[in-house]
Amino acid sequence: MKVKKRRKKILFICGSLNQTTIMHRIANHLDEHECYFTPYYGDGIVKALSEWGMLDFTVLGGRFREQTEGHLHEHRLRIDYRGQQNNYDLVVTCQDLIIQRNITKKKIVLVQEGMTDPENILYHLVRKLKLPRYLASTSMTGLSHCYERFCVASEGYRELFIRKGVNPKKLAVTGIPNFDDIARGCATDFPHKHFVLVATSDARETFKLDNRRKFIRKAQLLAGGRPMIFKLHPNERPGRAKEISRIIPDALVFQDCDINPMIANCDVLITQYSSVAYVGLALGKEVHSYFDREELKRLMPMQNGGTSAQNIAHICREYLAS
Repeated sequence: MKVKKRRKKILFICGSLNQTTIMHRIANHLDEHECYFTPYYGDGIVKALSEWGMLDFTVLGGRFREQTEGHLHEHRLRIDYRGQQNNYDLVVTCQDLIIQRNITKKKIVLVQEGMTDPENILYHLVRKLKLPRYLASTSMTGLSHCYERFCVASEGYRELFIRKGVNPKKLAVTGIPNFDDIARGCATDFPHKHFVLVATSDARETFKLDNRRKFIRKAQLLAGGRPMIFKLHPNERPGRAKEISRIIPDALVFQDCDINPMIANCDVLITQYSSVAYVGLALGKEVHSYFDREELKRLMPMQNGGTSAQNIAHICREYLAS
């Protein structure tokens, strides 16, 4: 008599819409198991602050959480807020800046979500003083070491994480969903052509330094008189558009739209610290950012025809079977 295998339970911890769609795409390749999803969450003071609305500028609340919950409900995915309903066999997450208390003894697969922040003075202070990792944002990704495997975007990122101190045996170069088939995934239906696209950041909303006037002036200089379109970060306050119009009255400003078709139709992409730089490079655009161009090329997520989610799901099965 053939014994039916028990369906394992997997918790996917989401965050931004990008992180949420990454988790969803991986889960699509694990439909033989029971997959549950939760918005990102924390414990203790982090939990209290998020409940008071003081962390709405992060993936713990506000617009990010609304988008995540909207995606989960739209696709009728199983939701288990804070992972409290089940005893999970595996946890998959896009970020280890926080390791939630109820997953500390679980098998965890960490998946790189995109570009990591630069190693600035805050990064070094957090490491030296052993402060909470989230204070240095994504520059501390991977440094919890509380996972079985860390799935990363490219060999370049593998080398970067090893240099930061991640155990090489825990790293797997799988590529990352949403950034592994850029050319095919970028629709070209955007009404404007041959312009300079400037993608701004939400640095001020996340309490980082950002000389916006200086950045706009630099972008204007790089544009050299060509038409300019600004794409505000989804987390930015809409009023930021006025800062742009005061300096460049003729510039068009967008916020609530998909940036990929805009990149596909631009001639030049200018950004600060954003994963959209990889989209521009993959499409052969002239890209300017606060990162060194050669470094970006070295770190560029592998383009594997959209098989990253399947690669990560295969790793998940290994730990579900062990």
